Amino acid sequence: MLAEWSAECAADDPVLVVPWQDPNSPAAFVDLRVNPYDFDQLPEAEQYPSLMQALRALNAPRSPLFTAKCDAWVMSPEEVETLQLNLDMALDTADLTTGFATYIDLIWRDRTTFASFHQQGQQMHKLVRLASPLDHPYAGIEGIIRPAFIDLTGPQEGFAVSLYVRALGADIHTATENWGLALESVVSLLRSRDFSPS
Repeated sequence: MLAEWSAECAADDPVLVVPWQDPNSPAAFVDLRVNPYDFDQLPEAEQYPSLMQALRALNAPRSPLFTAKCDAWVMSPEEVETLQLNLDMALDTADLTTGFATYIDLIWRDRTTFASFHQQGQQMHKLVRLASPLDHPYAGIEGIIRPAFIDLTGPQEGFAVSLYVRALGADIHTATENWGLALESVVSLLRSRDFSPS
C-alpha cells in the first residue's frame, strides 16, 4: 500500500473547528461517540457501508480517536492519474481507469496527543510504517496533520489528522471494493495497541 503523511499548519492553511455547521446545507458535526446511531445525518455513510463500518469503529469507546467530518467521492481523471503515477512502478495500472476516495477528519481523544504536533507526527510516521507492507497494491493512504480547535467540553487547541484513502480499479465496482478493503485495514491499524496512549 502507498502510505505517506505531511503537515499543513501554515498561517493560511485551513483549521478544523469542531463542532461545525455548513452554512450552505444542513450538514453539521455529528458526535458519533454520544450518538452512535445517527448515521441518517451522514448520507455518505449510509451510501457506503465500508465508510459506515469505519466510522463505527473509529468512534467506539475503545478507539483512541473520534471523527469530526468525512466525505466520499468518485475520483476525477486527474486524481486517478496522480494515484497511478504514485503507486508501485512494478504495477501495470493502465487498466485501472476508475478511482474511489474518502477522507475522514480524525481527532485524538488523549488530550496530550491532541495538543502535541510532535506526538501526532510520531503517530503518522508509525501509521505509514505499518500500512506500507499491507497487501493493497491499488490503494494509497495519506495523513495530513492540521491545526484544530475543539469546543465540546471546553475550548482546546491542538491538531487533527485528515486521513485520505484512495483506490483504483478497472471499474467503479472494483475501485470501491479495493477502497473498502484498504479502509478496513487502516482502521484496524488505528484501533490497534500501537496507537493507544501509553
